[in-house]
Amino acid sequence: MTDSPILAEFLLPTDELRNDLPFFTKTLGMRLENIFPADDPSVASFSGHGLRLRIEKGADVPPGHIRILTDDLDGFADGARELTAPNGTRVSIVPLTPQVEHTTTQHEFAVRRIADEAPWVIGRAGMHYRDLIPSRLGGSIIASHIRIPDGGPVPDMVHYHTVGFQLIFCYRGWVDVLYEDQGDMIRLHAGDCVTQPPGIRHRVVEASPNIEVIEIGVPAEHVTTIDHDFTLPNGKGDPAREWDGQTFVHHVKDTATWKPFRISGFTARDTGISEGTKGVAGIQVVRRADGVSPAFTHNADIHFTFVMDGTMTLHADGQEDRKLQAGDGFVIPPNMVVQYQDVSEDIELLEVALHGDFTATEV
Repeated sequence: MTDSPILAEFLLPTDELRNDLPFFTKTLGMRLENIFPADDPSVASFSGHGLRLRIEKGADVPPGHIRILTDDLDGFADGARELTAPNGTRVSIVPLTPQVEHTTTQHEFAVRRIADEAPWVIGRAGMHYRDLIPSRLGGSIIASHIRIPDGGPVPDMVHYHTVGFQLIFCYRGWVDVLYEDQGDMIRLHAGDCVTQPPGIRHRVVEASPNIEVIEIGVPAEHVTTIDHDFTLPNGKGDPAREWDGQTFVHHVKDTATWKPFRISGFTARDTGISEGTKGVAGIQVVRRADGVSPAFTHNADIHFTFVMDGTMTLHADGQEDRKLQAGDGFVIPPNMVVQYQDVSEDIELLEVALHGDFTATEV
């Protein structure tokens, strides 16, 4: 390798170069770098917006599609969103900063059982993913059961997510994670959880063998951005810092307080996530207590529960009773009458609700 610069450029075709010159220089604001031959130009190179183009008369290549990213959508190309150059190149002007896509929840009653042998898919950083809500309620939520079979160092990079809400709940084993402005390494043990506020930089560092976590993301499809210039750990920072109105919440199982659950016959430990997200989401861990649990309804937009331990029967009006065990998950739509029956002594449930300030009514 030499010390001289190396450039790369995209080759685009044209029938008549002179027609393309004003479009690429004036409309798109690119800079003309070279052009030849002088008497009848047929080749020109342009640069701009992190891109270099070579437009060549008669080139045997497709006209291509360029995406220009800017947060000044109205100030670029007179506010146009879609353009077509004289040579046929399609140009889309899109936001530079990823945006959270708000979706309307498509409510349904859904049960995902581990006995159904849903496939594990290898995803980012070699992690195995199992989808707990296949329909994703119309794109409003993704619930993933994630495992790393071998444990050890995780080949992760500093990154952040463009999300409305995200939860990492350590189900089995332990995992070491670094978070922006949160000091040194945080080790999540089974039963611990954290929220990942929108845009917080983080990196998974190491995990125990057979680590398993439950990850909740709202909406289902969200952008993950790698931050190549950010280093973690970066110090304690401001503990009260907010990202899009949410603070970082680290809930530790061993210091939790158990209180009566909103439904009789159960006790629960609240994770403090409803307060930390200002009501965006509420997360509780639920165990059996004395008495029989009555039927109930709720008014949450999304109500998802994962069975972490034990067994139970889920009775829902108009549905076949479902016998559930550890590893199963279910979604209850608002206003459906349900009852948790035949609950084992060792039952432990992870309840995820959006919004966090919903109410449940015994019936």
